[in-house]
Amino acid sequence: MIYNWEYFLTLSANSQKRSPKKRPFFWAFLCFGVIVCFSENQYVIAVIYRIWRSFEIIMRDGETYPFYLIYSYLCRMNIQENIERIAAGLPEGVRLIAVSKTKPVEDIEEAYAEGQRAFGENRPQEMASKYRLLPKDIEWHMIGQLQEKNVKYIAPFVTLIHSVDSLKLLVKIDREAAKYDRIINCLLEFHIAEESTKSGLTYEQAEEIMESEEYKMLKNVRITGVMGIATYTENTEQVRQEFRQLRQIFLRLKERYFSANQEFKELSMGMSGDYRIAVEEGCTMVRIGSSIFGKRNYINIK
Repeated sequence: MIYNWEYFLTLSANSQKRSPKKRPFFWAFLCFGVIVCFSENQYVIAVIYRIWRSFEIIMRDGETYPFYLIYSYLCRMNIQENIERIAAGLPEGVRLIAVSKTKPVEDIEEAYAEGQRAFGENRPQEMASKYRLLPKDIEWHMIGQLQEKNVKYIAPFVTLIHSVDSLKLLVKIDREAAKYDRIINCLLEFHIAEESTKSGLTYEQAEEIMESEEYKMLKNVRITGVMGIATYTENTEQVRQEFRQLRQIFLRLKERYFSANQEFKELSMGMSGDYRIAVEEGCTMVRIGSSIFGKRNYINIK
């Protein structure tokens, strides 16, 4: 493991601008952080990281900057290590989409520094805000349910929309893409889980879209594959069957509507808890968030 002491020293210099009364705490926790970073016990590091992560809002907004010093370094270290570990376990042909929804720009920058370029968001306004602040070679993936009224926020730059579940949404995306002379790639989202709360098409509904005259007139959208979310369950066999169902839908659509279209190739399935099963069942993209960035924090998201 490589330790970037320049990063520590920069934060150290900034922390000295705080009240002198807080300096004893700063030095105490800085020493503690150094001990942790030199520890070979990865379990200890992981536990400390989770403790610091749980107090993210307090440490960012409060005056306990020494806590945030060590917290920031541990987050930095873990995000990069998590990406390296997950990416190393993915076979050729499977892309990692780092799901950065609700996460600060700083976390995305750490992942970017590790070479990650594809990021997933579920809130259009949040994605647009991050797009303005981050490098322009990032690929932005909209993975959450998308309302027609919000397409305008992401149409100028989005790389792939994973969650198309109606013809009306496709028409709106087409209209907004035309304003920027773009063709926006989209995936059809299918309902494969047992939970009724999850959205998505049935195969019959997808057929209706494909065969409609309105769809055939669209010029600024391109269907490149399918997406689905499995049931949240510990029953791995059920998850496997749902992923197989999605793959069968993909193959049926490919054969019937896209046999001559080489761009219809994406099978987006698998998240932090089940992506290994998705890989075994033939996915081309996995959407992983908490295994990279830690648990999400919705407190600051409006």
